[in-house]
Order: sequence, then structure tokens, then C-alpha cells
Amino acid sequence: MRCEVCGRKIHSDPVRAIIEGAKLTVCVECSKHGKVILHEEADLPLKTAITKSGTPVVLVQRKRQPVAQVALTKELTDDYANKIRVAREKLLLSHEELGLKINEKASVLKHIEVGKMAPNNQLASKLEHMLRIQLLVNIADEKSTTQVHRAANEELTLGDLVEMDKKSGEAPTKRKQS
Repeated sequence: MRCEVCGRKIHSDPVRAIIEGAKLTVCVECSKHGKVILHEEADLPLKTAITKSGTPVVLVQRKRQPVAQVALTKELTDDYANKIRVAREKLLLSHEELGLKINEKASVLKHIEVGKMAPNNQLASKLEHMLRIQLLVNIADEKSTTQVHRAANEELTLGDLVEMDKKSGEAPTKRKQS
């Protein structure tokens, strides 16, 4: 068995320890970097462990804060940057003030407003709630498909697709080359 911290082979009995919040199986040398666990108890808010020196140590488990969950059927609107900027300015908030209220860095908010960065769903839902705007919209179940009438020997090119998008879904007529 190898130590999960230093990677050396463990010749004596492995030691279970909590190092920086992670329960690891380590060698005696590396167990000095954390708190040694002798008896693991399941699902108790307070855990006590006795170290090799005989002193009891109380380990406290922190409850995880609930994470705002957004259904996977939602997507970010195209003009999210402008909506966020306008709503923030309407509430007379600076980037720093908004960042403090939603627990986010002001630099991240600045990047989002400029459009250099898109917010993830969790941040988008925080911004929606704080700014009272709608950033996440339902994804259309069926996207409109256009029928392209072509002869069997004509192929659709990338240029045709670009023009089709510009003309709101109508495919251009392709001339036959001779």
C-alpha cells in the first residue's frame, strides 16, 4: 500500500488522517500534517478521535450549504450581458456591491457584463434573483427546421447555410454550374 500524500510505500500500519479536509490513508510521517482518525463513526455531527499520544480530538462536520439548482432544460439568453448591466445600473449598484450581495468577485461580474465570459447556471440564477431579471429561458423542444428543395445532384454548402441564416431560414437557390 502507498501513502496518498507522499506516494511512498507504507511498511508499517497505514494511518487514516484528515489532511486539509480530506480523509486519506497515509504513512506515519505524513500523518503529522493532519489529524489522525482512529475510529471512524458514520453520520454523527461530532466525531472524536484519539491520537497516538492519547489526546482526544473533536472533529466537527460542517453542513454543506444547499446549491441553487437549475433544470437542464434552460439556457442563457443571447443578450445576457446587456440585461445584467442595465439591471445593475437601474438598482444603482456598483460591481463590488453586487458582488458582495451574491458572493461573487467584481472582476467576474465585469467580464460577464462585457461579454468576455458567460455565467454558469448557478451564477445566472443568483443574478436573476438579485437583479429581478430573466437570464435563463426554456430551450425550445423543437427547433424550426427549414425544408431545402434541391435536385438530387446538388449539395448544400456552408455558404448556403450562412445565407439561409441571414434570410431567416430560407435557402438560397443554387445555380447549376456547366
